[in-house]
Amino acid sequence: MINKISQLTEKIKSLSTRKDKKKFREFKTSDTYWETRYAAGGDSGAGSYGRLALFKAEILNAFVQTNAIRSVIEFGCGDGNQLSLAKYPKFIGIDVSPTILKKCSTRFRKDASKTFYLYDPQTLSENAAALKSDLALSLDVVYHLVEDEVFDRYMQDVFGAGMRFVIVYSSNVDKEPDSHVRHRRFTKWVSENEPGWQLKEKIPNRYPFDPESPHETSHADFYVFEKLN
Repeated sequence: MINKISQLTEKIKSLSTRKDKKKFREFKTSDTYWETRYAAGGDSGAGSYGRLALFKAEILNAFVQTNAIRSVIEFGCGDGNQLSLAKYPKFIGIDVSPTILKKCSTRFRKDASKTFYLYDPQTLSENAAALKSDLALSLDVVYHLVEDEVFDRYMQDVFGAGMRFVIVYSSNVDKEPDSHVRHRRFTKWVSENEPGWQLKEKIPNRYPFDPESPHETSHADFYVFEKLN
């Protein structure tokens, strides 16, 4: 898998030379935005650091322990800072960025409980049986999926990978797209497309969004879905 990531990185190596912040913030497609951002030295954003990261880790680690979760898969694992706070027996990280997957693989190379895969149709098809877990996670990703077809595929993949639970940490309101952000009422999509799942719990953010402190607050809440028998 690392060889495949390396090959893909070479194909888009021109992106890594874009050090100008204005350039890497220009939006073309969701996957291009994140690869360009990471290749230019960017990180996963404020939500994966500081008190927001600690809050997320507290909720998720408690959920894993309380529900005897044996395996976790995350769609959009990012730079690994959030993962560094996690206590999961087994973890699969998936991301669209070859650059960040190489960094995560290097960072956690001594931890055999963690594996990483590129998020593309071929990888999902070739590893379909392996890419399933008790708990599927989507953290700070949904509102970055600007394109409808990308959002639809992503949601299908997340719910297809969860065997017992899916947790989505996101905003849940429809708004017009703004650059690389598009807030969506994603629970409507779940109710219309995933009848085998029910919303078990909503956990409000401890630090709800405050425009005066945008890097330490968030639009996102936790939505916990449970698979129906």
